Amino acid sequence: MNRPSRFFLSGMLFPALFLMLSAVPPAAANTDPRFEAVDKLFSRWDRPDSPGCALGIIQDGEFIYKRGYGMADLEHAVPLSAGSVFRIGSTSKQFTAMCIALLEEEGRLGLDDDIRKYIPEMPRYPSSVTIRHLIHHTSGIRDYLTLWEIAGAREQDFFTDPEVVDMLARQKELNFTPGEEMLYSNSGYFLLAEIVRRVTGASMRVYAEEKIFRPLGMTSTHFHTDSTEIVPRRACGYSTRQGGGFAISMTTLGMIGDGGVFTSVDDLLRWDRNFYDNKLGKGKPGLIERVQIPGILNSGENLDYAFGLGITRYKGLKLVSHGGAFVGFRADMLRFPDQRFSVICLANLAQFNPSAMARRVADIFLKDQFLPTEKKAGPSQKKNIDTGDRNPRRWKPEPSRLGEFEGVYFSEELQTAYQVYLKDGKLYLRHENPHMNYSRSPLVPVSEDLFRLNRMRIVFSRDGQDRPAFFRVNAGRVQNIRFVRQR
Repeated sequence: MNRPSRFFLSGMLFPALFLMLSAVPPAAANTDPRFEAVDKLFSRWDRPDSPGCALGIIQDGEFIYKRGYGMADLEHAVPLSAGSVFRIGSTSKQFTAMCIALLEEEGRLGLDDDIRKYIPEMPRYPSSVTIRHLIHHTSGIRDYLTLWEIAGAREQDFFTDPEVVDMLARQKELNFTPGEEMLYSNSGYFLLAEIVRRVTGASMRVYAEEKIFRPLGMTSTHFHTDSTEIVPRRACGYSTRQGGGFAISMTTLGMIGDGGVFTSVDDLLRWDRNFYDNKLGKGKPGLIERVQIPGILNSGENLDYAFGLGITRYKGLKLVSHGGAFVGFRADMLRFPDQRFSVICLANLAQFNPSAMARRVADIFLKDQFLPTEKKAGPSQKKNIDTGDRNPRRWKPEPSRLGEFEGVYFSEELQTAYQVYLKDGKLYLRHENPHMNYSRSPLVPVSEDLFRLNRMRIVFSRDGQDRPAFFRVNAGRVQNIRFVRQR
């Protein structure tokens, strides 16, 4: 029996197979120019040699359009579709927050409980950190991903849940007093997952499956805690490679809470329906209303962040949404509740911007419903302190002055050290991990005792003899990490 060769199948039939397997648009697409406009938006990824995205457009609880653009797996020539399963990054946070809301409804925890009630190894800070603070990113707890980065870990390095808890338990300071500011922190949602585990006695993966995913029929959705697990219809994550082409961009990390959900466009339709007709917990609509209540700062200022959901406005319309980004995956789910209209955009390319693309889709369908808008200041965000950026005169120290800063500096909170050294009249940082790229760029003087390195601000403090004794690192979601001079 003669069989077609592999070359024949991949080289001659594949373009036709790609078109056939990509989710076929509804018949309405033949007559509705809006769907043609949507396809044009995504045309650059709609190829058999590129990663891309899966798109779902929902009106009144039903898809009016869904399809895939590009490939789920470049190695095995698998096209993307609405059934492809993606890691959705921080879009997962709404599921973590729902687990907490369900446990509160069950009477098993309170939002104003001190987190040390459940995680006693966390430090006793001057002001109590509550579950509510974690939900709204107002806890002041430093972001664990940024902490690991400063500690010398790379994106492909591996660490475990207990190691993250230990890292956070070593933090002697907060970014700010709980409730005083809002600063996005993945640590908060990681700790929420840890609280779910300690309250229920099982992983949040198990609790979410029992209380959310199974009741809603989300059969392709789970919190991913095992990187070796086989996931049917999984899309591979990619990033662009310098010089052209793509590189696989995945992770072996099993942290959940701040991320970790694997799901599909098809499954998120069921999640969207539950927003309007709640089937979870006691089945009351009050649960959905509760998870949309934004946080409030100690000052009384309202935030635009609720239970893992941003509650904002877009062109005058109420918008409930949350994006996500991790390794080679990007995601966003926009919901316009008053219009009962949603856009789901899940991508497997790090350079893809699903938030912008989903809004462009909304622009096509809701353009006649948009309202005149006025720009409004957003909620308070914690700013990097001691940046010196307001100082108009750049500090230009002599090389002899820079030599004062040389030495090895150790952080007890991170259990890591940096060497500050002088080379060709400029200061550099060197970490024991040879893969760290900090040593490639010099410290840029900003003002006296203050330097900038990429997105970090490094502030030196002096002892009684006017010698640099320690420095603090401010890096966005992590502030005031202290490194003490050893020699």
